[in-house]
Amino acid sequence: MNATAAGLRDGLTKNLRQSGILIAFIVVVGASALLNPNFLSPGNLTNLVLQYSYILILALGMLLVIVSAQIDLSVGSVMALAGAVAAVLVIKQGMPWWVGVLAALGVGLLAGAWQGFWVAFVGIPGFIVTLAGMLLFRGLTALVLNSISLSPFGGDFYLIANGFLNGLFGGQGVDIFTLVVFALAGLIFVYLQVRDRQARIAYNQEAGSMVGFIVKQILILAVLMWFAYQLASSRGLPNILVLLAVLIVTYTLLSQKTTFGRHIYAIGGNLNAAKLSGVRVRRINFWVFVNMGVLAAVAGIVFSSRMNGAQPAAGNGVELDAIAACFIGGASTTGGIGRIGGAMIGGLIMAVMTNIMSLMGVDYPWQQVAKGLVLLLAVAFDLWNRRRSEGAA
Repeated sequence: MNATAAGLRDGLTKNLRQSGILIAFIVVVGASALLNPNFLSPGNLTNLVLQYSYILILALGMLLVIVSAQIDLSVGSVMALAGAVAAVLVIKQGMPWWVGVLAALGVGLLAGAWQGFWVAFVGIPGFIVTLAGMLLFRGLTALVLNSISLSPFGGDFYLIANGFLNGLFGGQGVDIFTLVVFALAGLIFVYLQVRDRQARIAYNQEAGSMVGFIVKQILILAVLMWFAYQLASSRGLPNILVLLAVLIVTYTLLSQKTTFGRHIYAIGGNLNAAKLSGVRVRRINFWVFVNMGVLAAVAGIVFSSRMNGAQPAAGNGVELDAIAACFIGGASTTGGIGRIGGAMIGGLIMAVMTNIMSLMGVDYPWQQVAKGLVLLLAVAFDLWNRRRSEGAA
């Protein structure tokens, strides 16, 4: 009996970092629904996707930066500069929307390359380089906009973050196309989970019980389709959700299935060992910052599209939200640890907290207090978990 209890305890605590963040997300969502019934309404869930997707995009890039044992404080400023350049070209110069998008991506690429050069090849710590970049790019944003806001974008640029895919398959008050897309995505997810389980079994790795696996997949599909129904009952499938899904899948594969991704984890886990193993540390660090710059530009495009304009102060403080999303999602403060899924859940926790506090009329300063406490507790949990693991070893 004691052996059984010990086995159950080990099974529950073995993946405490990953399971803990998922449980925390469920608790936050449940508490939000109890505090305000409108939280789970179709309209609010749609707005949640539209308003906070850019934070998740930033978190995708920030996770790779943090895993490589670096930090980027400039993403909010790069985001603002990219949106400013797009606004000048599209609004002032009257150029097509896609020209603004390409120009914004070019700005992010150059900004990332600039910072990556100083970090990777000169050897200045990322904290210092990006702190300087935060000031530099914020100043350039003000110069590009002449310290005034530009609006509106209108047209196709506006639809990037405000448009919907709906009505393709009809439906009476519920968009069938949205339900079909989510159903297909859910089936693909389950298929990949089955393949992963079979691979674990083939390599004699722990795969858990079949009953537990089946229950987990049913619950995931049920939640996914419930969320799909809420969106379908509102305005359909948001364009930005499609973009976000593509980015999440791409970066999950990049981080877990490619040599580049494995090298990032190797650098953050043990820099000296990575060098001795032949990892090109400078090159990897350079491209990590280039990638972050491009994703900051994507976030800038999404944010400026959502706001239907560009402002000199756009993106102030969003780097802290992106960093917090990664740490809350299980990334280690010392590098080498972190997963895309965890960062996304961490970002959703931040989004849900902000949304429910706004619905309840909580003042902005108290919102910042709550976010700060959550971040502090997440980092404290990370330190406790690592010390516990070292003690067990």
